Amino acid sequence: MTLDELRTHLLALTSEEKAEVVQLLVQNLGNAWPGVEKTPGVVGGDACIAGTRIPVWDLVQYRRLGASDAKVLEAYPQLTATDLTHAWQYAEAHAAEIEFAIQQNEAA
Repeated sequence: MTLDELRTHLLALTSEEKAEVVQLLVQNLGNAWPGVEKTPGVVGGDACIAGTRIPVWDLVQYRRLGASDAKVLEAYPQLTATDLTHAWQYAEAHAAEIEFAIQQNEAA
């Protein structure tokens, strides 16, 4: 479907349907983060480095245990410095989510 076709369909919706579309788009955009993705059913839906199954909380926990970025990259050779930058930015912006995930993992 092209953007023009989508526009035609969107304009034909009722006000209630448009509100639902807006809500869906806002939710989707709210989950967008450069280099980090959440996929239902993958690592429990936790935020992971894009294209991997490495959760952000795991990297944060490793760093808290004293690992430098160089040590993290050594332990995860598939990651890049940019991946770590994305992870640290995500963790800072979603601190409560990351803390909860760490606590859940420690309790398991």
